[in-house]
Amino acid sequence: MWYFIFLIFIFLILPGFRVIQQYQKGAVFRFGKIVGIKEPGLTWIIPYIEWVRKVDLRTITMPIPPQKIITKDNVSVDISAVAYYQVVDVIKSIVAIESVTAAINQIAQTTIRNTVGKFQLDEILSERTTINQEIRAVLDQHTEPWGVVASLVEIKDIELPENMQRAMAKQAEAEREKRAKIIAAEGEFLSAQKLSEAADVIAAHPIALQLRNLQTMAEISVEKNSTIIFPAQFMSTVKDIQKFMESEKIK
Repeated sequence: MWYFIFLIFIFLILPGFRVIQQYQKGAVFRFGKIVGIKEPGLTWIIPYIEWVRKVDLRTITMPIPPQKIITKDNVSVDISAVAYYQVVDVIKSIVAIESVTAAINQIAQTTIRNTVGKFQLDEILSERTTINQEIRAVLDQHTEPWGVVASLVEIKDIELPENMQRAMAKQAEAEREKRAKIIAAEGEFLSAQKLSEAADVIAAHPIALQLRNLQTMAEISVEKNSTIIFPAQFMSTVKDIQKFMESEKIK
């Protein structure tokens, strides 16, 4: 009797135990038909009649190999990307598609080529977020019937031809030179304006020129220079200074 119970335990009960990880769910097949879903933990199925197919529910990272793409303005670029997807319906991911990973890999490559090809090179370089969102929207339409959600698609690298890189470098250099010349011209314009205003002040008040000369000599003396130069006009304008002081007193 105990021997018979032992055989039943060994060959009928023990083979039916299955362990499903926390990040998995198990689809139970009975004679080829799905009859239920097993939650994570220790579970038991009818041996030799039922079997379990485990499905990973974690977010899967899938690198997309570089794709040769012709942009809207006829520039050849190599674009590599990365896709993140997650199974949300266990039964659909098993029944509706043979291999989720292979299917998403192929559809992601096709979607990237079709989507990026609608943009010009400058738009691809500056509007990655918009392109990523459009690629993800297209992927969701294809993967939803498979019970899979593409949570994120990111363009990882854009490789340009060498001649295009040189052309863009020259363009950037010319743009910087243009900005530098514009800034220098604006500085000259402002400087000329200030000099014009200063000239008007000096013309209205001749004594201002002499005060400027005195300031210049003060600056020279800071450098420990023992030579002091008196401009000729300095001696001739003493009377102008006296007249200016008298006019100020009258006011």
